[in-house]
Amino acid sequence: MSRRVHIREVGPRDGFQNEPERIATDDKIRLIEALARAGFERIEVASFVRPDVIPQLADGVEVLNRIDVPERVKLMVLIPNSRGLDNALKVRERFHEAAIFVSASETHNKKNVNRTVAETMADNAVMAKRIRAEGLDCAAVVATSFGCPYEGKVALGRVLDLAERFAEAGATEIGFGDTTGMCNPAYAREFFAAALERLPGVEVTAHFHNTRGQGLANAYAALEAGCTSFESSFGELGGCPVPKGSTGNIATEDLVSMFHEMGVETGLDLPAVIEAAREAQRVLGRTLTSHSLIAGPIEWHLNDERIHA
Repeated sequence: MSRRVHIREVGPRDGFQNEPERIATDDKIRLIEALARAGFERIEVASFVRPDVIPQLADGVEVLNRIDVPERVKLMVLIPNSRGLDNALKVRERFHEAAIFVSASETHNKKNVNRTVAETMADNAVMAKRIRAEGLDCAAVVATSFGCPYEGKVALGRVLDLAERFAEAGATEIGFGDTTGMCNPAYAREFFAAALERLPGVEVTAHFHNTRGQGLANAYAALEAGCTSFESSFGELGGCPVPKGSTGNIATEDLVSMFHEMGVETGLDLPAVIEAAREAQRVLGRTLTSHSLIAGPIEWHLNDERIHA
């Protein structure tokens, strides 16, 4: 296994979009800047979707214009279609990476973006070319890579065929999303071994949700298969707007804690990540579900007499 991994924090986009109420722009900015201070070099901060579809992200342009993060931090935005890309490019100087996406499941893609997979991929090919022409990094995401709640298991070959098409269009990173938490560790190991073999020269990224409590186990299995790029969300925020019942991404602080205890470097300050999640908890006014928010890092307990009494 690799002794070093890269983690992109996706809470400010994937997490906030799933909240029932809009988060104040000032709070979003403060939380993103706290994440940057925790050591993240990649943060997904906005999505150029229609504000009537996801009003929680309607202030994306303002967030991009106002956040103040170190130069080392690469900011990513999610682009649903060419119209969204038109809007994003109006503030092109404020971000570094643009992500395009498709669902491997035909039914999920239709429910998510109201298009067939073929229609989505045709638009993605056009967008990838435009993104690269702007000098931006182009990433791609294949949602429902590990299963669809409407169609069941999605064939590995179908997922990797879509990934290859993204790579041919110019995507230098391809993320595989366990959108509704249907993956298991055995399949995660098989999947990422196949993906890494099929996509030489492409950064292969694991994006697991913890809907059924297997998120960290899946991340460990992906690491065993050779994956070194992960996405997660502080506080275990997030989910998927469709279908209902899909809970959050794996908690960043839990993922970092696991990696650090295994001797795998992340470049992140775990206590600072936990504090950012605690601040998100205060902003949202509800208890978040990550384990590290409750327990803290292991080293906090080593000399705690209450633990050893």
